[in-house]
Parts: sequence; structure tokens; C-alpha cells
Amino acid sequence: MLIYLGLSAVATWVAAFAMLLAADPSPPAIAHLVFAVGIMPLIFGAITHFVPVLTRSAGAHRAVLLAPLLLQLAAALAFLAFTGELPAATVPAAAAAALLIATLFAGWLLLRARRTLGRPHPGWRWYLTAIVFLCLALLLVPAIHWWPEARQELRLLHLHLNVLGLVGMTALGTLQVLLPTVLSGPDADAAKRLRSDLAVAAGGVLLVSSGAAFSPPLALLGALMLFSVAFKTALAWWLRYGWKTLLLNAAAAPLAGALAAFLLLLAFGVAHALAVLDGRDAIAAFVVGFLLPLVTGALTQLLPVWCCPGRGTATRAQMRAALRSGGVWRTLLLVLAGVLLGLGIKAAIWLAAAAMLSFVIALLQSLPSIGKKDGAG
Repeated sequence: MLIYLGLSAVATWVAAFAMLLAADPSPPAIAHLVFAVGIMPLIFGAITHFVPVLTRSAGAHRAVLLAPLLLQLAAALAFLAFTGELPAATVPAAAAAALLIATLFAGWLLLRARRTLGRPHPGWRWYLTAIVFLCLALLLVPAIHWWPEARQELRLLHLHLNVLGLVGMTALGTLQVLLPTVLSGPDADAAKRLRSDLAVAAGGVLLVSSGAAFSPPLALLGALMLFSVAFKTALAWWLRYGWKTLLLNAAAAPLAGALAAFLLLLAFGVAHALAVLDGRDAIAAFVVGFLLPLVTGALTQLLPVWCCPGRGTATRAQMRAALRSGGVWRTLLLVLAGVLLGLGIKAAIWLAAAAMLSFVIALLQSLPSIGKKDGAG
């Protein structure tokens, strides 16, 4: 299931690029294809992978593993509604179904944390907070459709709760666990940062989301709070691992690049709040500059584990080597493209397309190794 979710996320990016090249693309449809159909189910799937580790418990029950697939189905219905293939009323119905699934999933998270032997790793709280933000965003969907006078403000609130709440909180929590794993160099301070920074990050998301909808000064304060959390992590990585390791290691570079892009895009958000930059370019910049390096880097590390569970094997090493190929320059292209898109240079989408084509080729090259006989790892 996790393998499917990873591959389907990549497939949604390819489909989104194809839609962008088509005549008169629908921005809401593309955004929901990437975030709701591709990324949201992958986030929930990744949580089912990480939470048993963070809580030192058994793997997720089969019923829990169905949650990402059901969420993807609901998201697909919403996407078809935005393309005009289904009635507009499908969107609130799909949101209601996703809200129920997400709420039950949050209940599973709470139960796992309470049943942990000893104290669970604080990373699970970041996942719970991310899901709470998703639930708040889903609660707004009926109001967006049935309260036209406040449609723009509610849409912005919904958008930021998803982008910074669900995706941002999940990313900031996962990166601090995943990068040390990639580099095989434990970060002893990561758990402490996750405990102390959760309230600041969550408050920042709430302020940016509400500020973007109703009060720009609140958004500026929230952006500063999120910037402080991300910068603290970036500085800790720099001091612990060094810039050469972060930027030149093919597996670490996408994760470090994603965090650097997050800091840059927060600065762009401030410029947007001050009416210096056009906010319509922000979503494309976020997807290309932050989300694509983040997910390609995560899949480079996790997909071989999902395909070859258990002890390290030769197959896993071959898959990981294939996925790492070109990781450094691919990250540079994606971050550069994200920055240029944020500045309104739409032709930069071709840089992103070239980078993603490279990843798709690396992914296809890594798959044949699954059928080979494993050796001892």
C-alpha cells in the first residue's frame, strides 16, 4: 500500500504537469490533484509507517491502513467535481467523508500514544496537530460553497490550513527524524526541538492562516514564528552535519533543500502580504520549491524500505542508489524553479519538469531491481 501511495503521488505530479500544458487549465483542479489526491494520502500512509516506530508499538491495523486509500477516493471525487465531470455538490460530500476518516485516524494516533511503553517520541504530536489542521480545513468546505459573501476569505483560510497546517507541520516534524536516518548520524537534540517548537509552529500556522484571510499583520507574525522554527532546525543541521554533507549528499540534499526552500517561501509570503509579490504564484512555488524536493527525498529513503522490508539487502541498496542518482542537481533545479515561480517567472515550470523527469527515470530504473534475488545486506 505504501509503495502504491508513493507511486501515485508521482503520477499526480506528472498529470499536473500535463494539465498545465493543456489549454485553459483549472488551478483549483490542479491544486486538488496534487495536494488532495497525491500528497494527502501519502502523508497518512507515511504516518502509519512512522507512528509505530515513534510509539514503539506494532504495525498499524489493516483497517487503519485503508484510511489513506479512502481519503484518496474522496479526494478523487472532489477533483472530478472541480474538472466539471461531477456536480459541484460532490465537493462538500467528499469533504465530509474525508473529515470522518481523518477524525477516526486521529483517534488511532491518540490510542497508540497512550499505549506506548514509556514516553513516546514527540514527533507523533506533530502528526496529530497536522491532522487537526486538516479537519479544520475540511470543516470550512461547506461554508465555502454555501456562504458566497465570505468565499474568498474562507478559501484562503482553507488553503493555508492545508498547505502550512497539514503539509507544513507533517514536513517539519518528519524532516527532523528522517534526515538523521538518511545520514546515519543521530540528532540528539531533535526530540527536544520537537517538544519545544510544537506550540510555536502551530501558533504560526493559525496566525498565517487567519491573517491571510482577515488580517495581514497577523500573517506576518505567524510567518516569523514559522521561520524561527524552521531556521532553528536548519542551523542545528548546519552545525551538526556541515554544509558539504547537507548540500552534496544525494540523499540529504533534497531534504535540506526542501527546508531551505521553506524558509525562502516564508519570506515570499511576507512579500505577498505586503503586496510586493503576487500571491497567485505562491502555490506553484510551494509545490515545486518545497514539496517536490521533500517528497522525492523522502521517497528516495523510504521507498526501498517499503519495497524490501526487514534487514538491509542488496536489492534495497540497489534501489536506493538508483533513486539517489542526480539527487543534488535535481534539488537545485527544483528550488531554483520554485524561487523563479514565486517571482512570477512562469517559464521556470520547465526546469521543474526536467527535474521531475529525471526523478521518474531514476524511479523506473530502480524498480527492476525488486525482482532480483537479494543478497545479504
